[in-house]
Amino acid sequence: MRKSMKKLIALTLACLMLATLFVGCGKKDDGGSSGGDTIKLGWMGSLTGDQAAYGTCESQTLKMLVEDLNANGGLLGKQVELICYDTKGDAQEAVNVAKRLCAQDQVCAIIGPNASGQCIAIQSVLDQYKISDMSTVATNEKVTMQDGQLKEYNFRVCFLDPQQGKIAGSFVYDNLGFDKAAILYDVNDDYALGLKDNFVKVFESKGGTIVAEEGYTAGDTDFTAQLTELISKKPDIVFMPAYFAEGAIIMKQARELGATFRLMGADAMDNPDTVKLAGKAAEGFLHTTFPYDPKMKEMSPEAAKFTEAWRAAYPEKETNVNGALGYNSYFLIWTAINNAKSADPADITKALASIKDLSTPLGVLTINKTHDAEMPVGIIEYKNGKREYVGEVTPKM
Repeated sequence: MRKSMKKLIALTLACLMLATLFVGCGKKDDGGSSGGDTIKLGWMGSLTGDQAAYGTCESQTLKMLVEDLNANGGLLGKQVELICYDTKGDAQEAVNVAKRLCAQDQVCAIIGPNASGQCIAIQSVLDQYKISDMSTVATNEKVTMQDGQLKEYNFRVCFLDPQQGKIAGSFVYDNLGFDKAAILYDVNDDYALGLKDNFVKVFESKGGTIVAEEGYTAGDTDFTAQLTELISKKPDIVFMPAYFAEGAIIMKQARELGATFRLMGADAMDNPDTVKLAGKAAEGFLHTTFPYDPKMKEMSPEAAKFTEAWRAAYPEKETNVNGALGYNSYFLIWTAINNAKSADPADITKALASIKDLSTPLGVLTINKTHDAEMPVGIIEYKNGKREYVGEVTPKM
């Protein structure tokens, strides 16, 4: 086994009594979620479409971790089977996949999907089958709470849009010194809507002015009309809670039209391909992110070991924050099963809700009473064709 993998196993599985393990992705047996010789774990995310880069990194991380677990033993003396499905970045497909994982594959828990809209869409399926889901990057409030009611089977390892929007609005006003902002967002996307609302609320509360709001719909590739209108309003900065592929197009078209305002996005822009697609148009671009970057200067031991393990497993490509989030999701479910000494879905749900002070590549993590993980928010800035991790930001309120 690779030296780096031994370090990772030593960190995360120090207390685990190991037995024989066999792992596949998509392979099925008749063991059930907790019976027989197999513990079935599901993963769902975007492997095709605009969000494929996120899902690919997550799934590769999970395969890496489970493969090494395979080489070193098992969980509760049973085999672990990783069953993966592509949601294609579509909410209805996410529902179909969730039904398949719960009813057909009989998994004990699910990791993913990597978008708020998809995660919100599968809630009724999770409620029906009483299977817990650990979302990686579903930051919208409605993922775990709706109309004041806790969604019992929804958990997440990421911060929420209110926190992320609050940081973005605060950073623009306090750190950049801008008092005129505009918004460009997908009018039908839960993620974009949540971020927009929270950015506006905090920015205006500090004395800032929103000079314009322009919308578009997923799949649009021409933003000329919206950008022309925004340019006419002369904002200091435009906040666009977009996904990285469309965000890169917006950046390029804005510069082609002569826009001089800064652009800022959120965690969905956190992808190595952002600067590749946007090119020189990405210069000066900012976005919020989770507190991990493979090139960050000050890295915790857990983050360093994860990064080292990834580089050993996939030397041809760099990981991104979704890899760390995928790791955290896996580690939380592993911890819940190990603590409960059971892979029964009901026991996992209870154990997940009680996890406190767990050291991870994204810092010390606690699942709170609303099934959310609280963590700092980081800032990325693009300079000279490279992304730089600025650091963690605490809002000045």
